[in-house]
Amino acid sequence: MNHRIIRAAERGLKDIGWLQSNFTFSFSSYANPERSGFGLLRVFNDDFVQKGGGFGLHAHQNMEIISVLLAGRMNHKDSLGYSEIIEPGGVQIMSAGTGLRHEEYNVGDDEVNFLQIWIEPKLGNIAPRYQRRQFPEEKRRNQLVTIVSNDEGTTHCWINQNARLSLGYFEAGQQLSYPLKPLNKAIFVFVIDGSLTVNGQAVVKRDSIGLWDTDLISIECPEESRFIIIEAPINS
Repeated sequence: MNHRIIRAAERGLKDIGWLQSNFTFSFSSYANPERSGFGLLRVFNDDFVQKGGGFGLHAHQNMEIISVLLAGRMNHKDSLGYSEIIEPGGVQIMSAGTGLRHEEYNVGDDEVNFLQIWIEPKLGNIAPRYQRRQFPEEKRRNQLVTIVSNDEGTTHCWINQNARLSLGYFEAGQQLSYPLKPLNKAIFVFVIDGSLTVNGQAVVKRDSIGLWDTDLISIECPEESRFIIIEAPINS
């Protein structure tokens, strides 16, 4: 097994008042040649948006863009005609494909915190698409719930890549195993809240750990913890 830990304090930071972004990988004004991504996982931003702030209409192409809303209320409006309000526990994905434009703003009274995740697509130049699902936390206690998968389904979002994203919300003392087909696959774990021991490595709130060359991931929760697991190819 190989692994790499990125501590919360080691992330890049962009603070422009209405937006505070914590960059695990190179993004925007943060450039780190040793952190260009993790396999085909290219972007993992931990974003905080103040009331009234947001991202104006802008374009994307040929990227799988996932947002996981942790706190607050955020809108989504795009060139495909979708106009929605995302609540905590909401997960949305845009397969940008040949191109789309969208905007997102904090439309609530409290700070928005969401995870912005970009994964390279399996097929390029597909017709753009948008999808959203809701995953209420009270229904996920002591469960690892798939939120995004390359398998079509009615309970999760679909991604144009051989990838899987799962949310965990576990009480203290819980343990779980995550099987992995090691050929061309790697695992990225980010601690949203609490702390974990992942294959013997201790990670705490807002730390992340990437693992590869293994066929089984073991996770222990010394305290009540929330986390996300991203399983993605190492290369195309």
